[in-house]
Amino acid sequence: MKSKTDIYHRWVAWSDEDQTYIGRCPDLFAGGVHGNDPLKVARELQQVIDEWEQIFETGQRSLPPVRVKPTVEFA
Repeated sequence: MKSKTDIYHRWVAWSDEDQTYIGRCPDLFAGGVHGNDPLKVARELQQVIDEWEQIFETGQRSLPPVRVKPTVEFA
């Protein structure tokens, strides 16, 4: 099932500075989620994105526009 938030860029990457994986979705919220397992971080990031979608829907607000776009598209 396609979600309204599927259009937002998200990523999980290793941070040398923090010595952990960090997951972000900058168009929806500042900050991110972190942990030692990139798959767990990706799942937690999706949970937070889903929560933000519910917050916007409950408040009857439109989701913000997409600002961050990948430089290369993959099919």
